[in-house]
Amino acid sequence: MSLKPVVSHTDHAQGNLDAELIIVEFGDYQCPYCGAAYPVLKELMSQFGSQIKFVFRNFPLSEMHPYARPAAIAAEAANLQGKFWEMHDAIYENQIDLNENLLIKLAEKLKLNISQFKEDLENTELAEKIDSDFESGIISGVNGTPSFFVNGKKFDGAAIDLIRLLEENAE
Repeated sequence: MSLKPVVSHTDHAQGNLDAELIIVEFGDYQCPYCGAAYPVLKELMSQFGSQIKFVFRNFPLSEMHPYARPAAIAAEAANLQGKFWEMHDAIYENQIDLNENLLIKLAEKLKLNISQFKEDLENTELAEKIDSDFESGIISGVNGTPSFFVNGKKFDGAAIDLIRLLEENAE
């Protein structure tokens, strides 16, 4: 399966934004497997961040994870204040305690404008961005989280396998 649509300026990306190697994760903030992949992906970025463009797309499995979508909306709201990755990381680092109150506490900890943040949580454009990411996952063949794509092709492996792949290519 291939990634549809391709990575664009509307995606959340970090690392080397001009890198030829692009890794896309479809993630759910409440998914325990995404939570387990998070420190591995942090390690991947610390080791290979200069060689990778890492993209995160929202894929909240709301039926199983009731706080996944509110967390995705909170990350998108933080993005409006320039703090997407900070909120992304804070949610995963506090995943075990995930609930609506935690999201506000994290926003306070990140020194976001809280009244603006709360207002943005109701912004329908943020919900549409999440729906668009989710739809992209569906048409790309994502059926669980985390799901990874490497240079537009579905990667059938865990986050740790991404590190092995990069180590092999570095040799």
